[in-house]
Amino acid sequence: MTRTKLETILERLNTLQTELDIELERVLKEKRDLFRYSLEKGRIHFEESIRKLQRRRRTGLWRYLREARLRHVLTAPVIYSLIVPFLLLDAAITIYQHVCFRAYAIPRVPRSDFIVIDRHYLAYLNIIEKMNCMFCGYANGLLAYAREIASRTEQFWCPIKHAQGIRYQHARMRSFADYGDPDAYPEKLKVLRAAISENTPG
Repeated sequence: MTRTKLETILERLNTLQTELDIELERVLKEKRDLFRYSLEKGRIHFEESIRKLQRRRRTGLWRYLREARLRHVLTAPVIYSLIVPFLLLDAAITIYQHVCFRAYAIPRVPRSDFIVIDRHYLAYLNIIEKMNCMFCGYANGLLAYAREIASRTEQFWCPIKHAQGIRYQHARMRSFADYGDPDAYPEKLKVLRAAISENTPG
């Protein structure tokens, strides 16, 4: 069967993604060596001399508050008010996948692959900056975690592309059945449900 141009591009994208992952890991190792820190069981350890240097670069709390822009101070409660719906989403999506993914034989999404909170180990951040970074790490990680759970669900239940192009579609959608093709849908559904059990985009 002749490969379409789209299939060829998608194959190249997958190859490039693999190369990108390898290169990112290499660059991260270089950065660990450069800034002299190590990872042990998910914890970051800096050399003591580096920690001392970082502490000297930290902006004091009172200076930080004194120099803060008014609009940043006034909008902070709005930002942090999102913690309540985020915690509810976290609980709901986790319970959902533990119940439904077990029933559908879909591999569960490891929460720790997405929610990474590690910037509070940086000694050059003051307590407010650390809290801000922890919140951002949690919020962005949670939304990525929820998106992966939703994309696996979509692959299982409704693997059909949309009529309109989506700018930031998840990778699984690339292999979905074309919109308006009633003949491809049943076969795609069967193939992609089998693929999801192996945790592949299809």
